[in-house]
Amino acid sequence: MFGRLRRRGRSGADEAPTSPDGHLPAWTQEAHLLGLRDAHLAGFYRTDGGELYAGVPVSREDLVLDVGCGDGGALAFCAGMGADVVAVDHDPATIATARDLVSSRGSGRKTFVVGSAEDLPLSDGRATRVLCMEVLEHVGDPHKVLRELHRVGSPGALYLLTVPDPRGEELLKVLGPADYFAPPNHIRIIEREQFADWVRQAGLEVLEQDYYGFYRLLWLGLCWSRNIADDGPADPTLVQWTRTWQALLDSPQGADVQRLLDRFMAKSQVIVARKPR
Repeated sequence: MFGRLRRRGRSGADEAPTSPDGHLPAWTQEAHLLGLRDAHLAGFYRTDGGELYAGVPVSREDLVLDVGCGDGGALAFCAGMGADVVAVDHDPATIATARDLVSSRGSGRKTFVVGSAEDLPLSDGRATRVLCMEVLEHVGDPHKVLRELHRVGSPGALYLLTVPDPRGEELLKVLGPADYFAPPNHIRIIEREQFADWVRQAGLEVLEQDYYGFYRLLWLGLCWSRNIADDGPADPTLVQWTRTWQALLDSPQGADVQRLLDRFMAKSQVIVARKPR
């Protein structure tokens, strides 16, 4: 990253898990707290440096565009850093959820748009930070989406892009329902080198490619194998998995083992990219 920025924020391994910007609702469930800690160790929500992800600082000087914003968790962090934010999603209900979460954060401007990732409602060269997380596996033309992301970024803009990891997807093929790999869900598996090639073909410079979410991957697979809801009541198998991962992270080598497992079989792959000046 940026030549060689620090990797994944390992200095934060002993920090207590808290909500990303100090204002998000507390995660009262043990598994959710652990999931946040796991993501934090992987490089997300670095409040000490104002980084949404290691190498992606956000400040009040930024305009952050989140394409496929989901429930707005990433934008809530960015808004909390004082940035202007724009949320885009094709689903009105999703935009409403994001609005509820993000609207009261920070002092920057907030815009929420129901729209297509293939035709973004933003003029050329506006966004200084562009987020597109877990979207390209869903869309009909991922190359068109990436061209749009390039178009709306300002010269020197930073991009945080994620897609499911192919190794994790192979596991979920075994444990998950058939419709997980059918429209409107995942319609393609994106290989690791393929992901980086697509980003470069769109005219962006890849600064870093990494992997995270082994804990979350196994959690989701166990939910499906047990036929229980992801956010449902405690299940003995999930409780034991959560406590096993907690014990691992608490161990002296826990962060290193987490990293090895994340790189071996991840829930998602992450690219930090930059638009050339």
